[in-house]
Amino acid sequence: MIVMVVDDSSFMRNIIKKCFAELRIPCIAIEAMDGEDALVKLKENRPELILLDWNMPKLSGIAFLKQVRADPQYKDLPIFMVTSEGSRLNIIEALKSGATDYILKPITSKLLKEKLENIFGTI
Repeated sequence: MIVMVVDDSSFMRNIIKKCFAELRIPCIAIEAMDGEDALVKLKENRPELILLDWNMPKLSGIAFLKQVRADPQYKDLPIFMVTSEGSRLNIIEALKSGATDYILKPITSKLLKEKLENIFGTI
């Protein structure tokens, strides 16, 4: 599975990659430090899934999400918000903006597996 992990924290990017390893899901991780970096990398690579933080410098996760969803070629690309932004309004905004799912940090392997199975079926 090719996964883009977009988070300004290298620690969080590593935790997400570790979750895939714990689940024994072969994964090629494309890492991006912010939404701007992710837009560039998205044009170079077509991931099967994007895991996206909300609060990042340069271009926030929600701004990235809106830009990606405005492009018809990415309308079916699963995008999970993985963030500490847990307010009901933020969750609603993300889902209305096209997030496939919303995961509150800290992410766990078990929760990631549940979310992946909802989208991809048995993994």
